[in-house]
Amino acid sequence: MPGKPVKLTFDGAHGAKLAARLDMPTGPVKAYALFAHCFTCTKDLSAARKIAEALTLQGIGVLRFDFTGLGGSSGDFASTNFTSNLDDLERAADFLRDEFEAPKLLIGHSLGGAAVLAVA
Repeated sequence: MPGKPVKLTFDGAHGAKLAARLDMPTGPVKAYALFAHCFTCTKDLSAARKIAEALTLQGIGVLRFDFTGLGGSSGDFASTNFTSNLDDLERAADFLRDEFEAPKLLIGHSLGGAAVLAVA
């Protein structure tokens, strides 16, 4: 059984407050993963929740976040583009590294998949 998710916020690359959720295992953390969602989706996408749950059962903490202007994040989605999404993703990785540990696993769905490949 996964541990209780922790709601977090961090500063996005262009001034927005980005909403995040950290899913943690109940036991020791073996590694951390970072999940980037699809275009116009959010961190609460069903697939993201299921992937996070499966990983936490394996001892992996998973940070899911909303890109600028989507879900619980502030900012204007209409003013974003792929480059600004990459910037937000890099900030998410920095936040995870600074507060916990650098992500060992990058996961993305659709646009998020392209984004994690671009920043890897």
